Amino acid sequence: MLEEALAALAAAGGAAVVQAAGTEAWTGLRQAVARWFGQGDEQRERAELERLDQAAGELEAAEERGAEQVRIRQEAAWQARFEGLLEGLDGTERVRACEELRDLLAQYTPDGGVSAGDGGLAAGGYVDIYAEGGSIAGGVIHGGARISHPPAPDPSQG
Repeated sequence: MLEEALAALAAAGGAAVVQAAGTEAWTGLRQAVARWFGQGDEQRERAELERLDQAAGELEAAEERGAEQVRIRQEAAWQARFEGLLEGLDGTERVRACEELRDLLAQYTPDGGVSAGDGGLAAGGYVDIYAEGGSIAGGVIHGGARISHPPAPDPSQG
């Protein structure tokens, strides 16, 4: 397996853990990830459940403070854990584990990430929209926009 593909799969795993924490998907993803890491060893699975619960707790506390750094750190930490396990397996085991992880992620993550309807805006993270120097900025503008001086009022209107 290519190292890039392995890293991308591990990154998707880390992102899935962080994105699912605190959502309805968490319980199922949490169990599936712990089972995947445990690989049949109940003690390892329990340890992973504790790690996942700790991560979810940190993420929940961070949400209250708005600390994006915690989300980034947790995502990177889980990516590294996924990479570490995959890299430690031999060829056949690695292929099997990658297939299982792909299936797990497909089951617990929405297809294609974020989406919006026609004319909408969807973002998988933070979006900053701002204008400077008399310009216009907007995530979605319906009907057009223009910058010009307003017309002079009609003298008959006072």
